[in-house]
Amino acid sequence: MSWSTYVESNLLGTGKVSKAAIHGHDGKPWATSKGFTVSSDECAKLVKGFTDPSALRASGLFIGGTKFILLRADDRSIYGKQGATGIIAVKTKQAVLIGFYPEGVQPGAATKVVEDLGDYLISVSY
Repeated sequence: MSWSTYVESNLLGTGKVSKAAIHGHDGKPWATSKGFTVSSDECAKLVKGFTDPSALRASGLFIGGTKFILLRADDRSIYGKQGATGIIAVKTKQAVLIGFYPEGVQPGAATKVVEDLGDYLISVSY
């Protein structure tokens, strides 16, 4: 399965995530949904936030040019919120999954989708 298929089927196809991307830990994109761009600087700050979230707590989390208020950050998951929308990022062994949920989607439902794909990729050493 290609990385684009994971984005299109496993994330967007659920209806719980409207934009998504998969990047390597080096910040390089592996796959992204149409119209969703995570800059290399944004990705670098996100990846650093898994080990030291202090900068994200101080200045917020920027993804796709949008500022999100940091809700949670640990060595596996980072959650941000901006109004009724939000972002979920999950770190696997080699990648970072980023899912954006739109207004009208329950944050917990979107979180489950991204976290479950992260669990699967970890189980197959990605």
